[in-house]
Amino acid sequence: MSQPAFIDQSLFAGLAQKAAGSARGRHHHNFHAMEDPCHRLAVGLQPSTYIAPHRHLSDDKAETLLALKGRLGLLMFDEQGVVTDKRVLEAGGDCLGVDLPPGIFHSLVVLEADSILFECKAGPYRQLVEGEHAHWAPREGAEGMAEYHAWMLAQFD
Repeated sequence: MSQPAFIDQSLFAGLAQKAAGSARGRHHHNFHAMEDPCHRLAVGLQPSTYIAPHRHLSDDKAETLLALKGRLGLLMFDEQGVVTDKRVLEAGGDCLGVDLPPGIFHSLVVLEADSILFECKAGPYRQLVEGEHAHWAPREGAEGMAEYHAWMLAQFD
């Protein structure tokens, strides 16, 4: 039998520190085993992290995102990359999170250092496949990524 895992300030501090030390500007803590049917994780995020716009096409890949600490900007896009909706997800704010159905292109930008996100979706983990990457946005590490990331951040000025 596994033990309870607490979502507390100690976890947040460790995630923020590891995210700050990561080249990608993020670090996650899994509460699940990889074979579990429900994946639950806390993610420490820094403003430098780039999360390329993407979607999940499988009917079982709805995704719930909750801001546990800090502020995140959620962007949703249509098939051509036009922003269809945007929200600030803020711990203790008016909007704490979102439950995204499959098929919606989305991304997050970090609006406050040391932000912490809780994510839940069906397992097992699988890499994005053809049609799930946004063809109009650079992938992580690709040419034009910094400029696109700056544009995404500017949507929340």
